[in-house]
Amino acid sequence: MAARRERLRLDLTTPTLLGLPVAWLVVFFIVPIAIVAAYSFDVYSLFPGKHGFTLAAWREFVHSSIYLKLFWKSVKMSLTVSAIIVVLAYPLAYYLALSGTKRKYVLLLVLIAPFLTSYLLRVLAWKVILGDQGVINTFLFWTGLRSPGHPISQLLYSRFAVMLVLGYVWLPFVALPIFVSLESLDRGLLEAASDLGASRLQAFRRVTLPLSLPGIMAAFLFVFIPTLGEFVTPSLVGGANGYMYGNQIVDLFGTGFPDWETGSVLAIFLFGVVTVLTVVFTRFLQPRRVATD
Repeated sequence: MAARRERLRLDLTTPTLLGLPVAWLVVFFIVPIAIVAAYSFDVYSLFPGKHGFTLAAWREFVHSSIYLKLFWKSVKMSLTVSAIIVVLAYPLAYYLALSGTKRKYVLLLVLIAPFLTSYLLRVLAWKVILGDQGVINTFLFWTGLRSPGHPISQLLYSRFAVMLVLGYVWLPFVALPIFVSLESLDRGLLEAASDLGASRLQAFRRVTLPLSLPGIMAAFLFVFIPTLGEFVTPSLVGGANGYMYGNQIVDLFGTGFPDWETGSVLAIFLFGVVTVLTVVFTRFLQPRRVATD
């Protein structure tokens, strides 16, 4: 009985416990990425014909200004959304974490309540709000600020609509990491700063902000990386002006005349950029020391 118990204890080792999750990761993440990478070099293809290693699709991508311009357009949109949402979410997370209110977890639940609704329904709701006959334009007609024949058409199917909806969708993802970093902040440091004569603004600049930077960087990554490859929201509210890099990848794989090799190149390039950004930004996610000078 003791020997059987000992064998059971030996079986519950780290490799045994991690075996299934690692296998899942390899089968459904590593292998698909490897297939897409092989497709980008024409090493593997589902279509009949002669195939062999080639860099033709990569050369076309590098020398084509269309794809790179679209990528930088998506980068600028994602950066704008990420920066604005971080700035808006920080005061909210600061209030929830440091105000001392007993209802902060109730308010936090209200913040994440939209997750109980389908992502698609939330995006479609914005079409009702921003449309030519939507809530905003109808209100402008009713107040006489706009005539019924001249709605503000730029509200929908534009870059503004895409960035507005992305900001709304990802706001809780930005607020939560900042809230966690502020919630774990040692209040004794703030009291010590006050005892040493620091004003509330100085305490925030020298204590609170440096210690919350890991949460800010994590929040920035949480919104920047997904929005960089976003395609659902631009498809629904972006139109031609809100067309993003992810839409191009989807079109190359799913249109009537697909180009899976070029689509694979675009996908692997995006994956490489996201990987590099993740590695670079992780250094900012380490705990920082409070400046004492």
